[in-house]
Amino acid sequence: MNTESTTQPVIEARQLDLTFQTNDGPVHALKDVDLTIDKGDFVSFIGPSGCGKTTFLRCIAALETPTGGTLTVNGMTPDEARRNRAYGYVFQAAGLYPWRTISKNIKLPLEIMGFSAAEQQERVKNVLELVDLEGFGEKFPWQLSGGMQQRASIARALAFDADILLMDEPFGALDEIVRDHLNEQLLALWARTEKTIGFVTHSIPEAVYLSTKIVVMSPRPGRITDVIDSPLPKERPLDIRDSPEFIEVAHRVREGLRAGHGDDV
Repeated sequence: MNTESTTQPVIEARQLDLTFQTNDGPVHALKDVDLTIDKGDFVSFIGPSGCGKTTFLRCIAALETPTGGTLTVNGMTPDEARRNRAYGYVFQAAGLYPWRTISKNIKLPLEIMGFSAAEQQERVKNVLELVDLEGFGEKFPWQLSGGMQQRASIARALAFDADILLMDEPFGALDEIVRDHLNEQLLALWARTEKTIGFVTHSIPEAVYLSTKIVVMSPRPGRITDVIDSPLPKERPLDIRDSPEFIEVAHRVREGLRAGHGDDV
């Protein structure tokens, strides 16, 4: 009996290549990337600087165009998925407009998409609750801490209720205590919304703590050296990081990163 799932992957890359043409010659950013991401996965991408983690995320978001292979998002081309509002994108910096309140920053994509004023207000209220920022809607970005600003940025990406959330090192500039707190909040948010999340990080503990699947990448040209399906339960208190299972996965990630460097030529 065939028990394989017939569900279409949310994101599927096959033999994906991307070469940038620069004044100094071609730069091979991604090479032969094969990856399947299913609905509800939390996938972290980890690797050294310049390995193509962010480039791959940008390909999914149709912000970069691959030069070889195939890439589909919800069975469509990335550009078609973008036009269908398939994803929200959270950048490294919160990118909030200082002259707009938090509510009005969150409303911005909704205004562009033509949602009614009543719908905008309802969606802003809902996402502020999701990221624990109730009561801060009328504040300006400069009145919030860095962690709160990044939560507002996540709220903006969630406002139009896309099924996919793409996050490019959203907590990289924050101190460890704030980062731990936001990691916990992000896991809780993921559990409540059941989004499919692609998450770029340089932190091994962050990747292991957050993910159902960890994609380890090599130095340029970016290749996948390992894909690790996490054995950790969905409910993850911070102290799970002291468990033998967590330490074992972290060790495998570290070994994958070393192997990638060993292949570098």
